Amino acid sequence: QVQLVESGGGLAQPGGSLRLSCATSGFIFSSYAMSWARQAPGKGLEWVSGISGDGSDTYYVDSVKGRFTISRDNAKDTLYLQMNSLKPEDTALYYCAKPEPEAPSYMGDSLKRYDIWGQGTQVTVSS
Repeated sequence: QVQLVESGGGLAQPGGSLRLSCATSGFIFSSYAMSWARQAPGKGLEWVSGISGDGSDTYYVDSVKGRFTISRDNAKDTLYLQMNSLKPEDTALYYCAKPEPEAPSYMGDSLKRYDIWGQGTQVTVSS
């Protein structure tokens, strides 16, 4: 079955960096765009970034532009999120998400268009 497993979260100081990974299985990874989303304490789920199936197109929410970089390794069926210049407001549970089969190229901010989610990895930014 389709599985998404995030890793790489942890505690970082403001200004620090973390790299999240999302290992996938059960579907043809290169045929799907993929996205990252996050949920901060007491807040709703927020789309953060998306990447096309071949990695040529990437999109970010304004609050992370210039600090986060999404990438993928289709040979390893793995999605990444490099997070630099971390801020306390980046503290959240981070999820990777696969779009529904009817829209394999979707990588936007409509969360209902994603049908498979990982279990999440916690990122805490604090001094």
